[in-house]
Amino acid sequence: MAEETLISWADMTFNPWIGCTRVSPACDHCYAAHLMETRMGRVQWGGPGAGAGTRSRTSASNWRKPLAWNRQAAIGGKRPFVFCSSLADVFDNEIPADWRRDLFDLIRSTPNLVWLLLTKRPQLIVKLSDSAGGLPKNAALGTTCEDQPRADKNLLALQVAKIELHPLFTFGSFEPLLGDIIVPHGVMPDWVITGGETDQGSQKARPTHPAWIRSLRDQAARRGAVYHHKQNGEWVSVSEISGSGKHFTFDDGATVRRVGRKHSGRTIDGVIHDAFPEVPAL
Repeated sequence: MAEETLISWADMTFNPWIGCTRVSPACDHCYAAHLMETRMGRVQWGGPGAGAGTRSRTSASNWRKPLAWNRQAAIGGKRPFVFCSSLADVFDNEIPADWRRDLFDLIRSTPNLVWLLLTKRPQLIVKLSDSAGGLPKNAALGTTCEDQPRADKNLLALQVAKIELHPLFTFGSFEPLLGDIIVPHGVMPDWVITGGETDQGSQKARPTHPAWIRSLRDQAARRGAVYHHKQNGEWVSVSEISGSGKHFTFDDGATVRRVGRKHSGRTIDGVIHDAFPEVPAL
């Protein structure tokens, strides 16, 4: 589903199935749920009081697309980054186990692609990878950390998976960034990605404090991680972009302006941070 993507940290997206269950505050304004449940009626999203929801496997023709991307990458000599499951979660334990086995087989058969496996369930990575025949060598593992409680537990689980499974690299998606985060000692991922929240229908974006973004940028620099800022979201620091728009002031006096994601841009202190991890050529 979607050969090209507007997501700045990936070249393509691929969804082997659609559907998920809300498990954390980052899920409250879920893009995938708004698109696939509210707008398109493809699946029912799970969550507290709603059960596990439903899952729908995508078509055979969709599953063939990565094979074509792999052939093109072999000719072009560049290994594209494929974000897997923008509309689901690879390590969702509610899907049939054979779906994940089929996905891992597909990943192994496309070695010219770098597969980004992002999850809100990093505690399940090792168990579910083992049951799917082992983590493919061209897969990178990432987890979402929207606030300090999620960072504390998810980054530790990601580090365990790194030690056990030896992914191509690890990454942390600090998006939507909903609080100040200090990455605990010993669990800094190889790649740090930050981003503010965007509106999803009637669900309006929660503001991100500019200092939270700057802090993660600086932590990545100090601790040797690659850094990428995806977007400011609907809100941006009044020092970053001038103009009109609703203001929100944090307790410390910092103020952000609601300008909409099309105008908020990707700069932090006037700089675009667009780095990617280096991956070995085949």
